[in-house]
Amino acid sequence: MDIRNQTIVSGFLLLGFLKLPEQQPLLFGLFLSMHLVTVLGNLLIILAIGSDPHLHTPMYFFLANLSFIDTCFTCTIVPKVLFNMHTHDHTISYAGCLTQMFFFMVLALLDDFLLAVMAYDRYVAICLPLHYTMIMDPRRCLLLLATSWLCSTSLAFSLALLMTQFSFCASHSITHFFCDVLPLLKLACSDTHAFQVIMFSEATLSGVVPLTCILISYAHIMHTILRIPSARGKHRVFSTCGSHLTVVTLFYGTVFLVYFQPSSSYSAGTGMVASVVYTVVTPMLNPFIYSLRNKDMKQALWRLVGLGKYSGKAQL
Repeated sequence: MDIRNQTIVSGFLLLGFLKLPEQQPLLFGLFLSMHLVTVLGNLLIILAIGSDPHLHTPMYFFLANLSFIDTCFTCTIVPKVLFNMHTHDHTISYAGCLTQMFFFMVLALLDDFLLAVMAYDRYVAICLPLHYTMIMDPRRCLLLLATSWLCSTSLAFSLALLMTQFSFCASHSITHFFCDVLPLLKLACSDTHAFQVIMFSEATLSGVVPLTCILISYAHIMHTILRIPSARGKHRVFSTCGSHLTVVTLFYGTVFLVYFQPSSSYSAGTGMVASVVYTVVTPMLNPFIYSLRNKDMKQALWRLVGLGKYSGKAQL
């Protein structure tokens, strides 16, 4: 890689919503509303799972961690977007930009790995029910979670470290609403070929491999479901897996749209729309997707807010 002495960069200008001045108040209200719903919804999921002994199982342990990651994910991006809109100052410091990019990558990668772990948990529960408690014991659950954190942090750190070596000798205006990898690459005047090779390799490791595990898990699950004789039994299994599949489709669909393409063909408009979906919309929808389709989760939420006596109605 051709690494020159880095140009002194004091900061970047985030142009994502700067070109829509007349829509700033609407966008501010929309992002603020979605952010509050996301944080409140995911915190309720975490509190409900933590306070209800019936939900102290591997499935809900991973769900609570997913809610925590989603909360951190949206807090990494949305508060800065809201601050920029409110102050009409769309700048971000060089250190702040790289820090935001690092935590964004860590949390996005964690989502990848955790969704795969949750699919594996469903596979064991449905296809190997007699061995479930032995396979998914607390120690293994913690090991799977710790491995996900370690892999995510290592992959994100390697890319962030390489990014610090680039010279930004062109415009410092980022055509995005946060410091994402591909928009930053377009500003670099250093040779980014090696970086892109590493990035696509990591994307394959952290995207394709977990997705393949998810697809294999659900292939086995579908095979098991088709062998269930009763329609009611099939419906119960489908309802258990449907929430997870919905989240997987939303997340992976938008991520693949943005990142599995060369930086030269990156479209700022498409990238921004897809980024809004997986950084703001998906974390906001996850609590609703997992709670509205889950009787146990709804009962726990009713008890959490002090309406336990109405939990019977929540099952309807």
